[in-house]
Parts: sequence; structure tokens; C-alpha cells
Amino acid sequence: MAEGKKLDRKTGSNPVSTEVEKTRPKSPSSIRLKYVKLGYHYLISNAMYLLIIPLLAASAAVNLSVLNIQDIVQLCNHHLKYNVIAVISCTSLMAVLATIYFMSRPRNIYLVDFACYKPDPSFECTTKLVLEKVSTFFSEESVTFMKKVLQRSGLGEKTFAGSLLEFPPRFPFESARKEAEMVIFGAIDDLLAKTRVNPRDIGILVVNISLFNPTPSLSAMIVNRYKLRGDVVSCNLGGMGCSAGLISIDLAKRLLQVQPNTYALVMSFESVTPFYYAGNDKSKLLTNCLFRLGGAAILLSNRYSDRGRSKYQLTHTLRTHKGADDRAYKCVFQEEDDEVKIGVTLSKDLMAIAGEALKSNITTLGPLVLPVSEQLLFFATLVAKKFFKMDVKPYVPDFKLAFEHFCIHAGGRAVLDELENNLKLTEWHMEPSRMTLYRFGNTSSSSIWYQLAYAEAKGRIRKGDRVWQIAFGSGFKCNSGVWRALKTINPIKEHNPWTDEIDKFPVHIPKVMVL
Repeated sequence: MAEGKKLDRKTGSNPVSTEVEKTRPKSPSSIRLKYVKLGYHYLISNAMYLLIIPLLAASAAVNLSVLNIQDIVQLCNHHLKYNVIAVISCTSLMAVLATIYFMSRPRNIYLVDFACYKPDPSFECTTKLVLEKVSTFFSEESVTFMKKVLQRSGLGEKTFAGSLLEFPPRFPFESARKEAEMVIFGAIDDLLAKTRVNPRDIGILVVNISLFNPTPSLSAMIVNRYKLRGDVVSCNLGGMGCSAGLISIDLAKRLLQVQPNTYALVMSFESVTPFYYAGNDKSKLLTNCLFRLGGAAILLSNRYSDRGRSKYQLTHTLRTHKGADDRAYKCVFQEEDDEVKIGVTLSKDLMAIAGEALKSNITTLGPLVLPVSEQLLFFATLVAKKFFKMDVKPYVPDFKLAFEHFCIHAGGRAVLDELENNLKLTEWHMEPSRMTLYRFGNTSSSSIWYQLAYAEAKGRIRKGDRVWQIAFGSGFKCNSGVWRALKTINPIKEHNPWTDEIDKFPVHIPKVMVL
């Protein structure tokens, strides 16, 4: 696969195509519109400073102009001299109010570091190998269907798989348990080595996995392996789909708000080993094609002393649940087919429902993150359409003004295409998601962390940058997590799954791959 051209950070364009564009005459109207929009955004965003500061300066100048030195001396001698009690009282009140404010406000949550698991090369799985393994267990029609899906999936030839390499596994449950131990222990070992945190200091543990839920739970398996303390708050989330990674972050955040001075370990993982579908229902065959092996461990802290060494600060988590709607509830549904073979059905309505969930999510998230300029434009078009019955298109806010980086769950190529169009993102913004899908496949809830690791390995994360993680999952749910970078990430000092091969990316991904 040929190596793709590097994209410009701000425009998301290809430097070669940019040079070509420079030789073409640009429309004067498009140039004017661009600078008008930038000027509008700057003016509205800084309106407070542009208006209030001159007014305060003018007011101060007017008041000082009518006073002389004798007036100022008299004011100090008479008014302040006899109002010591009032000054002390006001100062004490302000101190009490400030103490109450700082004691009652939410604790800051820091992401100290995270680690994504990269399997051994022996687990590499080509599309040709997938088709060879399944060809003897499925009908010719099903194999043809899976081949078409793989051709258009956006997955590359070096993704990783577990027992798919030995399909069907002789001991599915035991294979799944060994796979879980390999991924979970591998990711957590790497994380603890990075952060040098003593496992006994971890007070909160949240594990999310959708399909494989053994007894004892995977969270108990982690407690046993790392000898976590007896009062650790342990949670094991199951059946919540690909969006469960951000649900775990949100849960850990809420627990950190009430348990001071501690760490929270979040483990996001999925094992489809015992749940590969062995029937011929096309709506259930998609999961066999897209899901691959992977997992991520994340360490959060509410200790202010950890701020200096942490990578990010969590600013917002937002969860949108559409499960009250029957159509949304059943769009990703685990069930048996006519031959009593269990699989996960993906409904034809999935993309439409995902779009509705995304719309609800960003409608709530927008006011929290968008600049005032974008909010005013959205409100103006809404008023014009609803109250004045004007024939205007709803204004789609430019989220590129709110975020520098986007980590969109790599559920499949169609999902990424849809969000790229809806959010009007550039190739540069979509690169981490598309390359993650190509290199690692759909690793479920952990995919957003492989994407963030890609951005770090590329040296894209700078201090102050804002990151938006978006994930979709069964139920149906759309969840968001917003982070702010506390430091510039030096890719030379980083070690993650992309480190040894980052120079090979991005690559060109054809719409249809030849198998």
C-alpha cells in the first residue's frame, strides 16, 4: 500500500494539492467570505474585552480627572481611618465565601497516562486468512457477502485477531479467558510501567466489556492479579456496546468526585472469541468482518499534585441514550437465528439512528464547547426558521472552532464517512480514525484511545489543544468525552502501538480493496 501524503494541520489539505491550488485563480467572493467569517468569529469571541475594557478605562479616567491630590489624601485619612471594622468584616466575608466556593466546586480530573495493547505479530490477520478460515463453515453466498464487506470495510491487511485464527475455537470460553488475560494484563502492565503508580494506591477500578462476562468478573481478575486493596471500588460494566469506554470514564469521574486523593483505573476491552457468528444471516455476519483484537488501560487522578505529570484534563462527559425508542433499542441486538445460532444483528436503520443520537448529543454539547459566535449563528437561523417561517437551512456549527482533534469510534468506514460529512471535517481531522480502522480494525470501546495514541505519535498534541472523543454503542447510545491537553506531547519520548511504524502512515485507502 502506497504511503499517503502528509496533511496540513490547520486546513487538512494535502501540500501537493495545495501547491496546485495556488496556481489557480481564486474567486474574490470566496476570499472575502472567508475573511468576513474569520473577522466575525474574532469580533464576537472578543466582544467582552473590546467593549468592557474601554468603558472601564474611560470611567476611571473621568473619575480621576475631577480629583486632586488633596481630595485623595482626605479620602484616605477620613474614610478609611474610621472604617477599619467594615474593611475587616468585608475581607472576612470574602474569605469565607471563597473557601465555600473552592470546597464545593467539582474536583479536577486528570488523565495521567494511557496504554493501548498491541498484540504479538503472530496474531496478525489478513483478509485472505479470514476468508479461508470461514469458507468451510458458511454458505457460498455468505462468503461472497463477507468478501464484499471486507473490500469496503477500510480494514488493512495487518489487523489482529484472537481465536478467529483457529475458527471455530475448540474451547471458546477458555480461549476467551486467555485472550482477556493477555490483553488486559498487557495493557495494565504497560500503563503501570509508564506511570510508576503503586497498584495499592488505586482506589477505583472500572472495567467495560460487552459480550464476554465470566465469573468471577474481569474486574475481580484484575484485583487478584495486581493485589489491589480490599476497599477498592470495583465496577464491571457489561452489554453496553462500543460506547462503554466513555461510560466508564464518566463513571470514574463521578466516583472521583466523592473519593478524594485517589487514582481510578479504567480498562476498556472487547472479546468476540466465543461469539463469532456461525450462521448465514447477513445482518449478523458484519461483526465477524469488522471486530478485531485490542484494549486500552487509562489512569485517572483527582490529585492536584498529579497535574504536572498528567497529559490531559477532563472537561466534559456527555451521555445520550435513545433506548426509549424501540427502533433504536433493537438496531444492535444480540439474538438467535432460525438455526439457534447466536449473533449480533445490525439493523438497516443503524446509520439513521446513529445520526439522530449524534444530533441529540451535539445539541447538548454545543453550548458547553462552542464559541459564542457559532452559538449566535445557530440561534439566529433557528429563530428565523421557527418564528419567522423563513426558508433557511439549519446552521451546522463549525466544531473545528471548538476542537483541534477528533477521535471518532472506528466502527466502520460508513460511520466515519457519515460523521465526516455531518461535522464537515477535513482529511487531517479524520486521519487518526481512518488509520486506526485500517491498522487495528474495530476494537470496540478502546478504538478512541488508539486514535489518540496516533495523534500523539504524530506529534500533533500541543499544550492547550482540545480533544473530542465520540463513540456509539448498542442501546442505542452516543457518548462524548472532551479533554484539554496539559502539555505538548513529545512523540520521541512516547511509546505506544504506533511508535515503531508511525512513519508509514497515513496510507491511501481505496474505496474498494482488491482481495
